[in-house]
Formats: sequence, C-alpha cells, structure tokens
Amino acid sequence: MDRPKAGFVGLGLMGAPMAANLVKKGWAVAAWNRSPGALEEFRKLGGSPADSVEQLRDEPVIVFMLPDLAFIEDAATGLLSSWQSSPPAPGTAVVVMSSVSPAAVRAFGQKVQEASAGNAAVVDAPVSGGTKGAMDGTLAIMAGADDEADFRRLLPLFDAMGTTVRLLGPLGAGSLAKACNQLVVGTTTAALAEAAELAERSGVDVAALYEVLSGGLAGSRVLDQVGPRIVRKDYAPTGPAKFMHKDLSFVVESADATGAAVPMARAGIELYAELKRQGLGDQDLAVVRQTISNLSRPGAMSAADGTVS
Repeated sequence: MDRPKAGFVGLGLMGAPMAANLVKKGWAVAAWNRSPGALEEFRKLGGSPADSVEQLRDEPVIVFMLPDLAFIEDAATGLLSSWQSSPPAPGTAVVVMSSVSPAAVRAFGQKVQEASAGNAAVVDAPVSGGTKGAMDGTLAIMAGADDEADFRRLLPLFDAMGTTVRLLGPLGAGSLAKACNQLVVGTTTAALAEAAELAERSGVDVAALYEVLSGGLAGSRVLDQVGPRIVRKDYAPTGPAKFMHKDLSFVVESADATGAAVPMARAGIELYAELKRQGLGDQDLAVVRQTISNLSRPGAMSAADGTVS
C-alpha cells in the first residue's frame, strides 16, 4: 500500500518531534526548515528534506508549525504564487498547527482559497501538551474547519501526533480554543509563580507547598508539569515564554470582537509584557517566577499599573 504523504514546515522545539512521529507512524514526510541542522536530523529519522516550501506544492497535506501567522504567510509566499500559476489538486489541505489569531487565520484561509482556485482549504489545528506531548505523540489538537469533511480526512494525520482531537467549529475555532487554553495555562503559571515567591519569602518550602496543593483543588497538569521547574528555578526553554504574551493578545482580540470581559487575560498580558521587558522572553514559561521576583524588589515597577512599589 502507498504510504500517506504530507509536507511539514517548521522543525523547531514542537515541530521536529511532531514531524518525527508522522514518520514513525508510516507517513512519507517532506519537510522544510529555515536552519539546515534540523533538516539533517530529520533526514536521519527517515524524512525527506525540501529545498523550499514551494517544493511541497503537490503534497496533499502541508502542515505549518511556525511561531506566528506572519512567519507562515512569509514562508508560504512562493507556494501561493506557484498555485496561482498552476492550482494544486482538489482537496489539498493547509494545516496551521501554530498558535495564531482566530481572525487572521480566517483571512489566511481566504487568501489560500483564492490562490489555489478553490482547490486548497485551510484547517487550523493548534496543539497543547508542550514538547513532552509532542515527543510522546499525546498532544491535544483543537481544530477548526469550514468543511467537516476536510477535518475527517485529516484525522489519520492528527491521530499520529495526538490523543485528544476535536473539531470545535469553523475555521478559526481551533485557534480560539488554543487562546482559551493559553488563558488558563498562562494565568495558572503566573499564580503558581506568585505563590512560590510568597511562600519562599515567608519561610515556607515551595516544594512542600506544591505537594500539598497537588493533592487538593489547586492540583492541575500545569502544576504537575511546570511546578517542578518553578521550584528548581529551571528556566531552560521547552518553549519561549514570550509567546504567552502573543497568545493572550488573541484572547483579548477575540473578547473585544464579542464583548466578553476577560480581566484575567488583560492582567496576564501586562505581566508577560513585563517578562519580555526584563529580557526573559526566550526562557521557559516558568521564568515568570523570576519576573515576579524582580517585581518584588524595593523600587521595582509594577507591571499592572506602572507605579513604583
């Protein structure tokens, strides 16, 4: 039997293990990445390096896993130009698995549809689970598709990378779900970091505190996965913390469009903006503890109101 085929764009901390799982599950995957080192590692796993994104034009599925939609649109410029000259096969799927703006991904969907003469459709399918979930193939995948049939055709692809896969609604719904996910993860991590600083400054052992919290209502996967790094002050990146500021901006964007009140998201944006101002954005999300520690120093500027504490 022929192996299922896919193109994959972006072999970063999340993209590389996701693409590797596709190969392990029997997919023939051609991938492009800006840096050649990741492509060579992918080749060793059995994948096929591509010289350009445009070279993936005839793949039935093209997955994008880049930091934001601006990077995706830039990478796809040659691809869309190629399709304008010679449209792809009907049923071609462009799968955006990055965390992006729900409104922007809908606009990108329209651009892809026009460039492909209606032969290609965008499905947004952002993921949650971190690098561990990407490596283990246990990601949660939140999808949005204007045609449910497009989603159904992609289920084998999603099942090779994740264990919880849901269609949430039309194009953009997956990105909205991811924004909601990040609202919970970002504010929970910030709350855990605040609790850690308060406990330590009060003479309470943070590890012992977290152990007690994990056995009660405050227990969560965020506590289980991020908590140990907060305790150890281990900020080696499993994903850059600066992306949380971007993701929370999508929450506020969507809230403004619907009239929903999101006070926690707005407070979170201010805190993660402060994290970036402190030059900590390339470190792990757990580094928000360092941000709060810095704000706790006498004379520090408050991220929330700009006043001196």
